[in-house]
Amino acid sequence: MTNVLFDVPGPKARLRYRTYAVVGTLVVLAFIGYIGWRFYDSSQFTARKWEWLQYAQVQRDLVGAVLSTLQAFAAAAVLALIFGAIFAAGRLSDHAWIRGVAGFVVEFFRAIPALILMFLFYFGLPTVGVPASPFLGVVFGLTLYNGSVLAEVFRAGIQSLPKGQSEAAYALGMRKTQVMFLVLLPQAIRAMLPTIISQLVVLLKDTALGFIITYQELLYYARYIGSQGTFGRPIVPSTIVATAIYVVMCLLLTALATYLERRNRRNKKVVVAPPPPVTETLAAASA
Repeated sequence: MTNVLFDVPGPKARLRYRTYAVVGTLVVLAFIGYIGWRFYDSSQFTARKWEWLQYAQVQRDLVGAVLSTLQAFAAAAVLALIFGAIFAAGRLSDHAWIRGVAGFVVEFFRAIPALILMFLFYFGLPTVGVPASPFLGVVFGLTLYNGSVLAEVFRAGIQSLPKGQSEAAYALGMRKTQVMFLVLLPQAIRAMLPTIISQLVVLLKDTALGFIITYQELLYYARYIGSQGTFGRPIVPSTIVATAIYVVMCLLLTALATYLERRNRRNKKVVVAPPPPVTETLAAASA
């Protein structure tokens, strides 16, 4: 059985793929085991390196750092979604000059690394008399970069919808803006939800760049704890803890995406009862 873009592998090919998978898994496990052994050999797993987790003040500060990370993520995520929706609509406008301006903004900010945008806001705005905090630098930098990426995601989602959706809305007398924001964009968000959540996971991880401009988020605090001589400078243990927290937050966000996707599929499977035949309706009316 042959597909247009993919040939179904035969028995030898399947055996070869399984062999590659097993060998690759063993190589990865061996590498992880070697790293773990090197950490153990350098006394990174001794009790003194981990005793900082027992202090109540450290635990409170760690929770505060996590909340700072989530605060920056939430603000940047909301603003990036709004930015993406507006500029996706701009790129699909009927007016050429609006399409040109929106396309330039999206491509410009998508080409600049998020860290450079943070630098521009945090160090650049004070030079022109506009005060800027590390929080604003992180949020604005993440908003512009991820919002530009989301604008392309929304645009692709809108263009993937059947043309009958917009034609039916125009037939009802709706304007272009109403069609875009009330009909097409909500459906595009549902269609592209896994991609949107994936980009939000990237945004969550990119909040770690904020420690470079002294935003006191999770990685900043892990670095601070790792430099404390009182605890034996546990930079590796503090980094492992921060990594585990980032992994948990990203997995929770991915689980949310999976839940929403399954719910979306269930909603599409709802069967609407067909209307009764015209003859039965007329008979009931005459009775």
